[in-house]
Amino acid sequence: MERPTSTTSHQEHTIPSHPAPRGRALGRGSWPEASRIASILRRETVGGALLLVATVIALVWANSPASDLYATVRDTRIGPAALHLDLTLGQWAADGLLAVFFFVAGLELKREFVAGDLRDPRRASIPIAAAFGGVLVPALIFLLFTRGDSTAMAGWAIPTATDIAFALAVLAVISTHLPTGLRTFLLTLAVVDDLIAITIIAVAYTSSLALVPLLLALVPLALFAVLVQRRVRSWYLLVPLAVITWALVHASGIHATVAGVLLAFTVPVIRSARNGGPDAGPGLAEHFEHRLRPLSSGFAVPVFAFFSAGVTVGGLSGLGASLSTSVTLGVIVALVAGKTVGVFTATWLMARFTRADLDDELSWTDVLGVSMLAGVGFTVSLLIGELAFGPGTPSDDHVKVGVLLGSLLAALLAAVVLRLRNRVYRRICEAEALDEDQDGIPDVYQRDGR
Repeated sequence: MERPTSTTSHQEHTIPSHPAPRGRALGRGSWPEASRIASILRRETVGGALLLVATVIALVWANSPASDLYATVRDTRIGPAALHLDLTLGQWAADGLLAVFFFVAGLELKREFVAGDLRDPRRASIPIAAAFGGVLVPALIFLLFTRGDSTAMAGWAIPTATDIAFALAVLAVISTHLPTGLRTFLLTLAVVDDLIAITIIAVAYTSSLALVPLLLALVPLALFAVLVQRRVRSWYLLVPLAVITWALVHASGIHATVAGVLLAFTVPVIRSARNGGPDAGPGLAEHFEHRLRPLSSGFAVPVFAFFSAGVTVGGLSGLGASLSTSVTLGVIVALVAGKTVGVFTATWLMARFTRADLDDELSWTDVLGVSMLAGVGFTVSLLIGELAFGPGTPSDDHVKVGVLLGSLLAALLAAVVLRLRNRVYRRICEAEALDEDQDGIPDVYQRDGR
């Protein structure tokens, strides 16, 4: 389809005295990308519901008369000791199942920057800056609360992550219709958060490093890369190589979830020229993502939540004792206030210094609501808590209380703000659903010149 001629752009070229047009922040992207994002978020919403159910079951069980049975199941060891894989079920969930989660996150991140709307630096800059703001400010707030306690300060990265599945489950519960621009912003923010988190895990929470297993891991990783670059999809070839890579990374002392991201980054996003190129349909990365996302959001993350969220609070007295610790208070304030301030401020600064206006249909209240929703940190926050303090330690239990309460409070505050704007969101979503011209071509194509 030929690119439509724009009268406005013609005038801008012929009258140089006019100021340069300002960009748009948090606007709708291309129609194919918006449709793909919507499909992803629908699946994540289902996963978020399962995540909530698993969390509630774990909390109820861990605080019931059968709490000892919960602990026994979680701490049951299985696996070959000779390969240093005699792990508890809780460790298998954190080290093994979350590797699937990070593999899918890595595929999504690579696809966004290679073939998605975020390959445009102007679109990518704002959510990336928001993600970094949402990491820096909460970390500083946590360090402020735990200053003077070197042991507690080790958990500085706990409140830096955003759990997209949990956040979307909250939106589903309050029946809020976020416009495409805000949904894309939230998803990108969460995915970049995950990448930052896995980098922090690899760098800051690797206490000892065994070089031999790490170097050996490069062999199956390279073979996996060669096969996927040749567009091989045979599971009986790829899965064993992925498992060997994961096991060797685990043996090296680096958290095994890093292997998931490394494997994901080797998968090609765009079809080869021999197979029709980028216009011939989804590439291998999207194929893998489509196959594995249900496993990740529907099984891996809920099972991890089940084994990680089961903290025995000990009634009101135990809850009060936990709330008196710097770790719990630091996590709560960092998630609720730190995420909001970090994400909102970074977004505002980027919009100001890049001269980008918000989309006409949105306001800064909407950005505030999404910034609050970014404070829903769960899966990765619990994982970092275990890495920082050790599973089952008192500090780890305090982290769980802080993450649960902080995420709940952030969700409630976000729900209030976003519900106030839900009538506007509903109108925008209805317009997006009917956004077609008389020829059946989405207007977003016309607007973006695609």
